[in-house]
Amino acid sequence: MPRPSEHPARVDRFGPAVRRVHLATAILTGVCLATAACLYLPPLAELVGRRHLVVTVHEWSGLLIPAPVLLGLGSRAFRGDLRRLNRFGPHDRTWLRSALRRDRRPAARPAGKFNAGQKLYASWSAGAALVMLGTGLLMWFTGLAPLPLRTGATFVHDWLAIAMTVGVGGHVMMAARDPEARHGMRTGSVAADWARREHPLWRPKGTSDGKAAAPTPAPPPRPGRR
Repeated sequence: MPRPSEHPARVDRFGPAVRRVHLATAILTGVCLATAACLYLPPLAELVGRRHLVVTVHEWSGLLIPAPVLLGLGSRAFRGDLRRLNRFGPHDRTWLRSALRRDRRPAARPAGKFNAGQKLYASWSAGAALVMLGTGLLMWFTGLAPLPLRTGATFVHDWLAIAMTVGVGGHVMMAARDPEARHGMRTGSVAADWARREHPLWRPKGTSDGKAAAPTPAPPPRPGRR
């Protein structure tokens, strides 16, 4: 499996605010899904016990999932990435057609800073989180709606939780296959050659053409140090 180079020519991809929002959302989502599993799977429920505590953690982690995004709106870089995720162009349709045909050639999958798959996943995740929040509130505060509506909310909440688990699992699997993408989310920068290959239409900050930033040599090691 390819690994991020130790001294590649690099370009900035994600600022601190974007990385913090992603990390906080990932932690809250993971806690929410893990506690849900402990509530609905008898073997895990027996292993963990303390059901009341698990319910409390599940409720509050779900309630707080939108908080990182709302706080992140104070960052111009984060708002810029949200705009990119919310815009689909002709190249995104080309990317989706190539993905459906399983055409993995880089030239067949044009992408800006985010490819069409990432845009669809972000949109689906945001919508699913809002539905989960709404149905969860109906289940938490039983006086908000009559019993038939609460029963429907429980049905939607449970099945959407399964769909979210599958979606998050797929997201993690895709990330596991791309060490450079993980490095970019962890540190904020990616190798320039990776950016040109995976996101050829993306113009990182400081570039003026339609390509990713040209490689710049890494600074040489200081003499006398190993």
